[in-house]
Amino acid sequence: MKGFKDRVRARLGVSLAEVGELERYQVATVGVAVVANEAARCSEMLSAAVAMARVTRDAVLADVATEIITLGEGGRSIQGGIESALDEPPDTEEENEPDTERDES
Repeated sequence: MKGFKDRVRARLGVSLAEVGELERYQVATVGVAVVANEAARCSEMLSAAVAMARVTRDAVLADVATEIITLGEGGRSIQGGIESALDEPPDTEEENEPDTERDES
């Protein structure tokens, strides 16, 4: 299995890890993660990883499940979007200081 994982990482540049029941040596569940600016590119890379798994001599591919999570342009589905966080003015030093009263006696 290590050879397969190394080949996929080297050829596709994806993140790959063995997940699931790690104590069962006869069965391996492999998770592949891809980040791209287009869902179609993610799908293409995941399909390439599946194709490599289908022809590997190390194992038999039994099942495939794919999920693509889109975050919208600029990550807008992340609590208002990444750009909105960048548009906010930075905090000033005065605002970051704790409110404490000084006793001048």
